[in-house]
Amino acid sequence: MFSLSFRQFQFATLGIVLLTIAIRLPALLHPLPIDDEAGYSVIANEIVDGGRPYIDAVDRKPPLLFWTYAAIFKVAGEYNWKALHLVSLSWTLATMAGLYAIGKQLFDRETGLVAALFYGVFQPWAAYKNLAFNGEIVMNLPIVWAWAIGLRRSSSKWRPGLLGAGALLCAGFLFKQPAAIAAVPLGIYLLLPSYRISRELTGAQSIIQAAILTTGFFGALALFAVVLQEQGILRETIYWTILDHTIPYIFWKKGILFTLGFVGACLPLLVGAALAIRDRHGLWAGKNAERFALLGLLAASAIGTAAGARFYEHYYIQLIPPLALLAAPFYAHLWTGRMQSPHWLLRPSYTYVWLALTIVAFSISHWLALAARSEPLETGRYLLEHSAPTDRIFVWGHKTRIYLDARRRPACRYILSFPLTGSVFGGTVPGLDTRYRIRPFAWATLEEDFKKHPPAYIVDLYSEPGALYPVRDFPILAKLLAERYQPVARTAEGVLYRMRAGSP
Repeated sequence: MFSLSFRQFQFATLGIVLLTIAIRLPALLHPLPIDDEAGYSVIANEIVDGGRPYIDAVDRKPPLLFWTYAAIFKVAGEYNWKALHLVSLSWTLATMAGLYAIGKQLFDRETGLVAALFYGVFQPWAAYKNLAFNGEIVMNLPIVWAWAIGLRRSSSKWRPGLLGAGALLCAGFLFKQPAAIAAVPLGIYLLLPSYRISRELTGAQSIIQAAILTTGFFGALALFAVVLQEQGILRETIYWTILDHTIPYIFWKKGILFTLGFVGACLPLLVGAALAIRDRHGLWAGKNAERFALLGLLAASAIGTAAGARFYEHYYIQLIPPLALLAAPFYAHLWTGRMQSPHWLLRPSYTYVWLALTIVAFSISHWLALAARSEPLETGRYLLEHSAPTDRIFVWGHKTRIYLDARRRPACRYILSFPLTGSVFGGTVPGLDTRYRIRPFAWATLEEDFKKHPPAYIVDLYSEPGALYPVRDFPILAKLLAERYQPVARTAEGVLYRMRAGSP
């Protein structure tokens, strides 16, 4: 049987690390936040300045994500995008290390390396947005390491380490909600008859192990709830992260197109996973429980991808870990000569070229997209030049980048205006009147926030004819602008209003 020598293993590991850095070089050199990083950074900066999530800045993600961003900016300084992207790279490498650990446990070092390689290559598939330090990248790390603990062989019949696996799965949920579903197939795995037989366990021992995993999850969740209660944001956290997630519209067309795009971009990964899954009596001989568990993780990740009905490109990132783990044994055996190619297109030389072309195509897409987004927004530049550092601003619309480009704090907790308009995430829905979705407390809250720190400038991103939410349709904001503000500039993004001199 072919096996890498220790020196070959070291060179292979170094090569994978260097390739991962090269793939993410567009992000490492990018001077601005990428996509979702903007909104999370606005909230993180509020936390660094003494604020609280949901009270001083609202988003619908769990608080641990914002606190992670805040920790980065607390150490490296606000608006430090290079530090943020270096952490993103380190986070990716740590996730790859977890995939290596799983592949090595189930098969061998070569399989572990291939699993890590596949995550490094396919995680930022095609779209530049997938290079962002988003919720999917963040939640994958604790999920992968929880599964590394869960799948590990252990001499203990009780496996107390599962307590830590449950806590890690809870951490994934506190980074982004869909991570919670990854706990289900791992719990089922611990109850499978094939798992009990392979580990010589009784039914009671298997149930106890599943109970330990469950205790770790809910114990960590209970401790976190205590922290949120002490912060005074428990009720707000539950509302914004769980209750405020109705699905008014399913973006079927977008889902079909993006799913086809994902299949095309990640076809080598999908082909390898499909062939490995079929070979249950070859590659997976004696590992039926683990094969079933990883198939369950893939199914759970697919549910998580589709759960929001919006099908953003970065939602598909959660599919990469189970696909990488399923495909890795097939390619590891193929590339090390331990099996023959089932088809001439899958000969090692062809798969090397296929993988190399995929990497090049992804890189070209990333470089071109980020190069076109390397300058601050015109609105942000204007506000940076014409406002004072202590001025607050309010953006009517969905461009949190403006707060960051202007280096100004928000005047209202609604850094995105969806609570005030009922706007549906995912795209425009023709003919849908979203006014019924306006949060009943939102406008009163906006007025309270404006009393605490009145905005020196208000940016109207819905000023063009035919815009979705023109100010005139919202009497409170329209009256405020008419009585206390005057238009001072029009930029590529919209119209800027400055508070009139002498306004109360």
